[in-house]
Amino acid sequence: MNKVPQAIISRPIVSEKGTQLLTENKYLFEVPLKVNKIEIKKAVEELFKVKVESVRTMHARGKSKKWRGRSIGKIPRWKKAIVRLKEGEVIEDLGA
Repeated sequence: MNKVPQAIISRPIVSEKGTQLLTENKYLFEVPLKVNKIEIKKAVEELFKVKVESVRTMHARGKSKKWRGRSIGKIPRWKKAIVRLKEGEVIEDLGA
């Protein structure tokens, strides 16, 4: 998958867990399902001009959307990447 970094990093994930991970120099990003760890590492390094130490990924399963007990749709599957930066590196744009 030879894509531009903006297509690989969909958006940063701002959550309570993501905020706690900032103290450990880790950042959360939503990425496409078919992207691998090497592509994620290269995209983060190119976009934010930092050095990445490790990347961990996980799949979030799709859930059915319900309203008044009835199933009215489905929330799609998505993939989450936890990116750990090398010591001393910080991504300024994401509030660290």
